[in-house]
Amino acid sequence: MQQSNDGPARWEKLGHTVLARTRVFDLHSVRYRHPQRGTERDFVVMRPPGWVNVVALTTDQQLVLVRQFRFGVDDFALEIPGGLMNAHETPQETGARELREETGFAGDAAILLGSVQPNPAIQSNLSHVVLITGARRTSAMEWDADEEIEVTTRPVEEVLAAARRGEIAHSLVLSALFLFEPRWRKMQARGV
Repeated sequence: MQQSNDGPARWEKLGHTVLARTRVFDLHSVRYRHPQRGTERDFVVMRPPGWVNVVALTTDQQLVLVRQFRFGVDDFALEIPGGLMNAHETPQETGARELREETGFAGDAAILLGSVQPNPAIQSNLSHVVLITGARRTSAMEWDADEEIEVTTRPVEEVLAAARRGEIAHSLVLSALFLFEPRWRKMQARGV
C-alpha cells in the first residue's frame, strides 16, 4: 500500500447506526469511505457525554483524592473527583458539583485547565480538567446509588510522586495532573 506524501487521508463519513443506548454512553456503528482507495468500513464509536475531572487544592496546599472500586478493572483506583457533565452544564459547573457531591468539598470558582480526548480511536467525547483552589469541606457527600468513596487529602508533591511511581494509573487523572503541575510550579514560585 502506497502512502501519500501529504500525510494520512481524512475518511469521509457516510452515516451511522445506533447499536445501543446506555446510561453512560451510546454505541454507534459509523460507516466511512477512504477518499483515495474507495474502501468502505464500519467502525464502532462510543458517544459518551463530556466528563470533568477536578484538581481540588485545599487551603493547606493538599489535593483532594478519592478511592473507589472501579468495575472496568475490577479493583480500587486512587483518583481525583470527577464525573459526567449534564447537558446544561459548563465544565466549571460540573466540576464544582462533582467535587461537592463526591467529597463534600467546595472552594473558589473553577478554572478550566484544559481538555483531553479520552480515547479518540473509539470515543467522541472530551474530558475537561478544572482547578478549584481554596477547597474545604463544607457539606455532606451526596453519592450516586452505586458510589462508595473514600475521601483523603495528600500534599501535592506526594500525589505527583505517587503518579510517577504508578500508584495512580487512571489515565485521565494522570492527564489532569500533567495539566495542573505547571500551574502548581508557578504558584510555588510566587510563594502561594
